[in-house]
Amino acid sequence: MNSHIQIRRMISEDVTTVYQALQDHDISKPETYIKQCWEQNKSGERITLVAFYGNEFAGWLHLLSKSYYPFFAEEGIPEINNFDVVPPLRRLGIGNALMDAIEQIAFEKHGTVGIGVGLYKDYGNAQRLYAKRGYIPDGRGIMFEEKPVEPGSYVLVGHDLALYLTKERP
Repeated sequence: MNSHIQIRRMISEDVTTVYQALQDHDISKPETYIKQCWEQNKSGERITLVAFYGNEFAGWLHLLSKSYYPFFAEEGIPEINNFDVVPPLRRLGIGNALMDAIEQIAFEKHGTVGIGVGLYKDYGNAQRLYAKRGYIPDGRGIMFEEKPVEPGSYVLVGHDLALYLTKERP
């Protein structure tokens, strides 16, 4: 790992840091959501890792112990969720370092980990990253708001349209 990258679990003081850094880089996340993430870390529902490049907030990533996606929830597959690396610090290995760390945590208790990825251009880097890391489609097709998209139906192409992928413990 790049010696400039530090990754650790979220602490309460990170709420303001994360909110401000994401706002500064036009990554819109309400402060109430970030506070909710912290509360879910305290309850064990979520593990949030934060990354710093030097002393600058670089990104974050979450592991949900119980996915909102019904198939993962039913199968007990934890879900990697809400992955952001600030744009000026992309392509420095931060995303892979976060993924390495969260997968290590997930695979301590589970044989499979899941992730959902959006289907439009803004998710292109994530799509490529997950494929390179060995994630494969779960075989259930595309989902809109965590429900299957039926042939012939129309859905809004946005953040709620996703393909869910899984990776087995190496």
